[in-house]
Amino acid sequence: MLSEPFSIHDCRIIELNKISDERGNLTFVEGGNHIPFEIKRVYYIYDVHAGSQRAGHAHKTLFQYLIPVSGSFDVHIDDAFEQRTITLNRPYLGLLITPFVWRIIDNFSSGSVCLALASASFEEADYFRHYDDFVRAAHQIRAVPSVDFDRASLFRAEA
Repeated sequence: MLSEPFSIHDCRIIELNKISDERGNLTFVEGGNHIPFEIKRVYYIYDVHAGSQRAGHAHKTLFQYLIPVSGSFDVHIDDAFEQRTITLNRPYLGLLITPFVWRIIDNFSSGSVCLALASASFEEADYFRHYDDFVRAAHQIRAVPSVDFDRASLFRAEA
């Protein structure tokens, strides 16, 4: 058991199986097997105008797995203490984003498609829509040392 809330260090690239033959490639993902959560919602982002950003929020409890099914884009992650930018450009490599991590997606290549798999159905109350509110909450939760959960059980999916 760990007593730390999630951080950008818990976000990671998960490689999916790629089956290749003369006909092309096939990649698949199973919730709870390849990624550490059951999939409750799927959506995709496409036709993003040059210079536009998507996301710009964090979740309180929801996990996401982002896959660049076509093209490329950058994902900026921020836990209110550290930031990192990850470029996604392979359809068999996706990014797991944990709760309490702010994300901004930008630098979309022409024709890119971002597939998002989520651990829960849409729930507006799960969102931090304003960065200042997120930072305040992240600092408060880090100040409470009694938050315990079994993080290891969330990361049993093998790449």
